[in-house]
Amino acid sequence: MASTVPMEAPICLVENRNDKLMVNQQALDILTSISTPVVVVAIVGLYRTGKSYLMNRLAGKNSGFSLGATIQSHTKGIWMWCIDHPSKPDHVLVLLDTEGLGDVEKGDSKNDSWIFALAILLSSIFVYNSMGTINHQALEQMQYITELTKLIKIKSSPNAVGEDSAEFVGFFPDFVWTVRDFTLELELDGCPITPDEYLENALKLSKGKNSRVERANLPRQCIRNFFPKRKCFTFDRPTNDKSVLAHLEDVEESQLEPSFKHQADNFCSYIFSNAKPKSINGGIMINGNRLGKLLETYVKTICTGDIPCLENAVLALAQIENSAAVQKASNYYVEQMNLKVDFPTETLQDLLNIHADCEKEAISMFMKLSFKDETCQYQQELMQILETKKNDFIQRNEEESTKYCQTKLEDVSQTLMKAISQGTFSVPGGYKLYKEEREKMINNYHQLPRKGLKAEDVLQMYLQSLAVTEASILQTDQALADQERALEAEQVKREAAEKEKKLLEQEQMELQQKMEAQQRSYEENINQLKQKMEEDRSQILKEQQMILDHKLKEQKKLMEEGFHLKAEKMQKEINELQTKIKEEEHKKDSWWPIILETIGTGAMFLLPGVGKLAGLGLKALGKKLSK
Repeated sequence: MASTVPMEAPICLVENRNDKLMVNQQALDILTSISTPVVVVAIVGLYRTGKSYLMNRLAGKNSGFSLGATIQSHTKGIWMWCIDHPSKPDHVLVLLDTEGLGDVEKGDSKNDSWIFALAILLSSIFVYNSMGTINHQALEQMQYITELTKLIKIKSSPNAVGEDSAEFVGFFPDFVWTVRDFTLELELDGCPITPDEYLENALKLSKGKNSRVERANLPRQCIRNFFPKRKCFTFDRPTNDKSVLAHLEDVEESQLEPSFKHQADNFCSYIFSNAKPKSINGGIMINGNRLGKLLETYVKTICTGDIPCLENAVLALAQIENSAAVQKASNYYVEQMNLKVDFPTETLQDLLNIHADCEKEAISMFMKLSFKDETCQYQQELMQILETKKNDFIQRNEEESTKYCQTKLEDVSQTLMKAISQGTFSVPGGYKLYKEEREKMINNYHQLPRKGLKAEDVLQMYLQSLAVTEASILQTDQALADQERALEAEQVKREAAEKEKKLLEQEQMELQQKMEAQQRSYEENINQLKQKMEEDRSQILKEQQMILDHKLKEQKKLMEEGFHLKAEKMQKEINELQTKIKEEEHKKDSWWPIILETIGTGAMFLLPGVGKLAGLGLKALGKKLSK
């Protein structure tokens, strides 16, 4: 299994002991070890309705989740089984089987509501399992769904009471209703209908203004409002043999009714094909690690007697994940630089070119892993880290070059140094001999490969160390006239000045290259941020449009069913959503001031001495890119 340990059997993820919910650390460790996307299927329903059998079927096993054979509820809390997804490579299928609702042995049913709410918050597809038919009684037993707005907050603001159902739709999963031991004919007004049409007909609102009708309509309205995507499956009895029914985990496929097998296969096929990877509002992908952290936050909040706030939970997760994204991206940069840079490089630009490639990949990794970094705090942190790491590599490159050149220069100058120590040049004409030997040494040094960018610096320092000796040889050479000695001394000064000038030009060129490299860093950061913001904006628009389409469809249904007042009330929600969509569409025009204020301001402090100039260049770049 990708990024986790194989699970041969389910494990309790959330324990329900003494009316208190607790996360099982062993199960949490398994869940948080999954770094790939997860498709989470949660099933809830009244106890002893066969939920566990369906989950075992999804796992491709006869046994696993406890089925039990009595009227007692066997599953306590929430149990988890992680397996390889049968049709989505690099995805993990997380199956969550929940404690049966309405168990008469439980004194307090409060945790039923919390388990119901957790199943919705954790899953990407939510299966509600019931027996018989979808009738008034079955819908009454769905009272848990009417309590969701009391158990879950979307926004953290104190006045976020009575939140619009559209806010919940962005966080809630798809909905599947499985009806077990279904004995009715699927027809309406004498015409055959599908299970989906059967569900939609059952969700039609009843007319009337008394409290009984309103209570009956409430679960219907909640399902219609919270779950735009709905699906229904009806199942015949697995077998008519009661003794076999009591031990379904031991039943051979041949003992099951063919119609039931076909229905069960259709259910599994639908889940495998249509259940989406878990994500949260804004298209943020949730892997096992993130799901585990969200679960911890939810349960901790519930245990303190508070109501889970999705906005706070996501922001808390973002802080953890964005810090980790900075670390992973910076580690990746260092790893790639160590792999790709062959020290010492011949020029600074050679190193900076490799840096640019590695930095681009590191920023891309950060963008992929991070989310809700709305003030660019973590991106700026990464920029500063990469700048520091780059300077460390530049220093290392210079040190490696210096060390290598000093060693090689010591080798090629041995003949010259030996001749000096033996007084070879302390004879008439010795200065000419010295110059010939020195030039020979310099030529040999220049022919050496891979000296790096400090080659001329090291050579110049070495020649400067010979200046006193060279002057002594010149002054004691009796073969030279005074005028010749003066000319030679002047020539030495000119050559030294010329070399000093070349070194200064090289320093200026390297400073310019550093500034240009930093400018490219700004450009890369801005381009990738711009792309991420555009993708995020497109995703938000897509989600808002989906919710708008759902509301328009629901409004049309209400009109057709004769609920004109409800339809008119929904128009206000539709108008507000349309305004939000228009605002989101025009957000693009206000991006650049925000980007320049955040990234640009932070970037000016990265390279002392050139930050102001680079910062000004960034603003010019912003204007150029915004055209």
